[in-house]
Amino acid sequence: MKISILSALCLALAACSPPSLLSSVNGLVPGDNGARRVAEGIVFAPAQGLKLDVWSPRPSARKLPVVVFLYGGGWVDGSRGGYAFAGSGYAGQGFVTVVPDYRLVPAVRFPAFLEDGARAVKWTRDNIARYGGDPDRIALAGHSAGAYNGAMLALDGHYLREAGVPAGTIKAAALLSGPYDFLPFTEQRGRDALGAWPRPAETQPINFVTRSAPPMLLATGSDDRIVNPRNSQALAGKLEQAGVPVELKIYPSKSHVDLAKSLSRPFRTTTPALADSAAFLHRTMGR
Repeated sequence: MKISILSALCLALAACSPPSLLSSVNGLVPGDNGARRVAEGIVFAPAQGLKLDVWSPRPSARKLPVVVFLYGGGWVDGSRGGYAFAGSGYAGQGFVTVVPDYRLVPAVRFPAFLEDGARAVKWTRDNIARYGGDPDRIALAGHSAGAYNGAMLALDGHYLREAGVPAGTIKAAALLSGPYDFLPFTEQRGRDALGAWPRPAETQPINFVTRSAPPMLLATGSDDRIVNPRNSQALAGKLEQAGVPVELKIYPSKSHVDLAKSLSRPFRTTTPALADSAAFLHRTMGR
């Protein structure tokens, strides 16, 4: 099957296809500079039964920067295997990439999924060197609910601290289409995941901005109808006021799905989200 035919098929299915479809077709399209999954199903939180995958660029004589990618799905859906396209994408940009699972609603509520993310960062800090990653250059990336998780881990330091992660471990974050300032909860997924917490302000990333926050790239589509672009604009403004390096990317006429989709090879031209986030992370962490 020619790539052009495959792309046409993907375009026809993209609006209703799960992330696993993107991962499936991603493997049929060449690219990503030799990126490969070097570890699959590693248990990082035995008590919670959580596993992760590790993706790597071509072998290098030096330790490479690391991305922990947190997937979206409204805190109710998603899996590390379904987001293989994101692991491959960031690995193809020169990062050793960790894609962890986390517990989902309704089995858990806030802040359990953040605690799981912190456990994944702890594992990464302790183990990534054996896969060619630099434990002193770890960044967070994510889309949608995963971007929320990444923002909270980067901004509210107590989650990583309680997991045993040293302060300053997160050197940067590249977050796509995330909700960061969304009180009151007006849609069901937010209410289900976060609404039972007795102090709602503690669920909002924007309330934890300090001058010690890591540099952040915040990207969104101007036509996002799932997470209002105002979230990225508001957080970017708060970070800028605090003196934190921040870049805001608003892609014209692009939707919530477009940004996630553009991490996969068949749709890489949909938005420059992958190239923009990779460039930002390389600038802030060093190649």
